Amino acid sequence: MATKIRLARGGSKKRPYYRIVAADTRAPRDGRFIEKLGTYNPLLAKDSAERITMNKDRVQYWLDQGAQPTDRVLRFLDAEGMMKREARNNPNKAKPGRKAQERLDEKAQKEEDAKQATADAEEAAKAAAEAPAEEAPAEEAAAE
Repeated sequence: MATKIRLARGGSKKRPYYRIVAADTRAPRDGRFIEKLGTYNPLLAKDSAERITMNKDRVQYWLDQGAQPTDRVLRFLDAEGMMKREARNNPNKAKPGRKAQERLDEKAQKEEDAKQATADAEEAAKAAAEAPAEEAPAEEAAAE
């Protein structure tokens, strides 16, 4: 039988309270479990001693029997020094979604077009400023 050490939710609506249990993987989340191993109250302060309570001997027993902890329970066990949890790395997490990326691309294109338009206007102004200066002496010479 494959077992997991996981959280079973209790408490009322918007007031969660969890039991840390050893359960068959096929059992429902809040349903049948083999043994209650502790509690987790997320409403308490993070530094509160009552936030997480665990019977460490029984947890170690179930780990020795081959029970696999869920990620959240593994965090608790890592904090207690019973197991080591490897840090996760999701490099795509910070990337914007498809539509947001399209909006960024459109904005970048508009900025690039605006820079090109100002550069063209500056070149036209320079050419206009230089051209009359060169033509003026030629006109004066023609008038004489």
